[in-house]
Amino acid sequence: MGFFDLQVPFFLPMWRRILLVAVCFTWGIFEFLTASPFWGVIFGALGGFAFWKLFLSEWPENADQTNNGGD
Repeated sequence: MGFFDLQVPFFLPMWRRILLVAVCFTWGIFEFLTASPFWGVIFGALGGFAFWKLFLSEWPENADQTNNGGD
């Protein structure tokens, strides 16, 4: 389990995944608007990474099947 491992049960609810990505991108936009492009790029990249790991990888589907199959 690494620092950037987002494949944890905490992110199973969809609203938490959406909130994480939205906060990262919103904060990145805020940083660009306040003339801090370095931090804007950092938070934009974090939002992109979170979007990729939480929505584009196969993890959410596999995790839902694993949790629902044990009930």
